[in-house]
Amino acid sequence: MDSLTMLIEGFSTALTPINLLYALAGVTLGTLVGVLPGIGPAMTVALLLPITFNVPPASAFIMFAGIYYGGMYGGSTTSILLNTPGESSSMITALEGNKMAKRGRAAQALATAAIGSFIAGTIATGLLVVAAPLVVDFAISFGPADYFALAVLAFTAVSSVLSRSVVRGLASLGVGLFIGLIGIDMQTGQTRLTLGIEQLYDGIDVVIVAVGLFALGEALYVASRLRHGTPDIIPVGRAWMGRSDWSRSWRPWLRGTAFGFPFGALPGGGAEIPTFLSYATEKRLAKGVAKEEYGKGAIEGVAGPEAANNASAAGTLVPLLTLGLPVSATAAIMLAAFQQYGLQPGPQLFDNNPALVWGMIASLFIGNTMLLILNLPLAPVWAKVLSIPRPYLYAGIVFFAALGVYALQNSWVDLIVLYVLGMLGYAMRRFGLPVAPAVIGMILGPMAEVQLRRALAISTGDVSVLVTSPIAAVLLGLAALALAIPFIRAYTARRARRTSAGEMPADKEPAGRP
Repeated sequence: MDSLTMLIEGFSTALTPINLLYALAGVTLGTLVGVLPGIGPAMTVALLLPITFNVPPASAFIMFAGIYYGGMYGGSTTSILLNTPGESSSMITALEGNKMAKRGRAAQALATAAIGSFIAGTIATGLLVVAAPLVVDFAISFGPADYFALAVLAFTAVSSVLSRSVVRGLASLGVGLFIGLIGIDMQTGQTRLTLGIEQLYDGIDVVIVAVGLFALGEALYVASRLRHGTPDIIPVGRAWMGRSDWSRSWRPWLRGTAFGFPFGALPGGGAEIPTFLSYATEKRLAKGVAKEEYGKGAIEGVAGPEAANNASAAGTLVPLLTLGLPVSATAAIMLAAFQQYGLQPGPQLFDNNPALVWGMIASLFIGNTMLLILNLPLAPVWAKVLSIPRPYLYAGIVFFAALGVYALQNSWVDLIVLYVLGMLGYAMRRFGLPVAPAVIGMILGPMAEVQLRRALAISTGDVSVLVTSPIAAVLLGLAALALAIPFIRAYTARRARRTSAGEMPADKEPAGRP
């Protein structure tokens, strides 16, 4: 009941005329930028992050929530009409959605994606209202060693899950931790890695890191890979669904929501696994016409994964708001936004800033409704946005990224740092290093360092304090498991391949065999 009361108070904040205007601006901008090819929700949020700086905190996060959900919605349009997913979680949507579009059913594909996202987002946000206070009550008992272990879990989970290689993920994490060390050590007063540049004494702003590595790095990489010609865009009319489409979509919407929310709330869970599970489940359950259409454009293959994708987005807000733990690239950018306002997500955020937190959660319901109203009639308009020439598109991204960063402190040093980080982001993509671990390492690294020092100070240097707490021991155990899982999977896959090839497993080979 207390959560319901706080949610009602949150609606009183979110439903003020000015905040409704900010919510509308957020969902519109988020969808507009998210529709553009090659731009996922993380890049959308990073690119639009600077525009919220002169806005009051509560209004800024209401707008920011709209940008987040709008970017998720916009990605489905690109996947369906261009077969160009902005992120890996949209690949399944592109798989069946683009084939539906090529069969002349683009309107139905866009409609089931929009309505499914609305239903999944609404249900998942309701689950967020229930789950968040429970996690907060648990997190209040955390000590310094527990928070350090939580940061280690975030580092290992994101590095192992968001990368095809654990080594590359940890290398990216190391880059982020290195960036987080720049500035003055608050405990000793010594400068670290500043090269004598006064503007770096306070460290590199998290917004510059986010915009540089994500938005600028991605723009440079995608621009270097795409031709200048206008892509072939499938025409689309008003998004609508017939009776048979409704009957084939509503069950996948609910099942996708059930997959998406819990996986989104897990460290390293992400949206890729639930979207794949949703697609595989719907394919397994398909009968009759639906079974024949799989691989040729089945509406269930769009409805379920898109619902799972948006439900996981709401799930990521549970550990972010209650523990300050970003479990996805987009959540890392949102954490940067909180820190820009001097706020640290966690249990105290609900006690110290209830109007902001619950107003933001309430705005998710409002933004979801706005997005449904916008996406159904405006689908043809969003499709026309895709015809923007690529050179203009990516030049505009670079320009607005620079303009937003320069507006932070009117510093030319920030611009230089931005372009250095942009080139670094481009190089990371070029050589297969994921960007998300770097951003999370930069954001959580200083917090992990502070908590580690506090724990060691309390124990007078006894490192066993890091594992004596049951919570810390469990979290560190989960971190070790997150690192081990990719190696276990690779070993199991090798054994399966060798067994299928008729070879004897290595541990049962004759002793003299080479």
